[in-house]
Amino acid sequence: MSARAISTAEGLVNAPLLYKGKVRELYDLGEHYLIVVTDRISAFDYVLEPAVPDKGNVLNRLSAFWFEQTAELMENHVVHTDVELLGDVISEENKDVLRKRVMVTRKAQRIDIECVVRGYVTGGGWRQYQKNGKINGISLPEGLRMNDQLPEPIFTPAAKNDVGHDEDISFEVMAEKVGVELAEQLRNRSLELYAFARDFCEKRDIILADCKLEFGLIDGELILIDEIFTPDASRFWAKEKYALGVDIDSMDKEPVRNYLAHSDWDKNSQPDPLPTSVVDETSHRYREIYSRISGQQL
Repeated sequence: MSARAISTAEGLVNAPLLYKGKVRELYDLGEHYLIVVTDRISAFDYVLEPAVPDKGNVLNRLSAFWFEQTAELMENHVVHTDVELLGDVISEENKDVLRKRVMVTRKAQRIDIECVVRGYVTGGGWRQYQKNGKINGISLPEGLRMNDQLPEPIFTPAAKNDVGHDEDISFEVMAEKVGVELAEQLRNRSLELYAFARDFCEKRDIILADCKLEFGLIDGELILIDEIFTPDASRFWAKEKYALGVDIDSMDKEPVRNYLAHSDWDKNSQPDPLPTSVVDETSHRYREIYSRISGQQL
């Protein structure tokens, strides 16, 4: 392994911890936030053991890459990703540990809508389509097969829940929650960002099947926040593996999902630790998608 896994930054950061998510930790720097991306991995709503080496590095560096690539399309929350600029917030002995997994950001008011764009009929969208020919209330052509590309990408928002699953909602319900003008802004910017990333990935023989984006407001201005076009927030397929009517092996934590799905785990209790082979393969997947998209090694 190229790096030891980091399951938490608590004790490594000299700042108040505001929020600890399944993967990210948010610290208060006063004027700004510090986001530290750990190597924790979750599946089926459980945080699993052990952590996956380099996962957090990939998520953070890939987000930084995409924020830079899309900066002309949409302003974002990034201030910098340089551990050396953090002073005594991170001690000298801990800088190398956290070097690739920190992001200092502006403080935005999060909009509690997960902005999902789907370019293909797959996953939860496919399950909805099978039932009634619609996804999030949007009628689609008849006869689509699993993994078919849609005639045009569709915007399928979800209401964010801090506990449990996010709730799929129609655009009309979203507009009732945030107002028509902001809802239209979120839809238009999400579709524009997806199209940019889809075309970028296409040149690298990667299919961006769908993605989820998050936005916030600073002084009334809409900006892009959180993570963007990472394996945890997008569904990437290697073009050479694309097929209709089958589960495509996506370029993310698929080895973990497959292992759990075919194990004797009861899905109602904390799973046993993951085998080393599954952890190693998952770590490899994350590093591979980073190098294929960015053209760089981690």
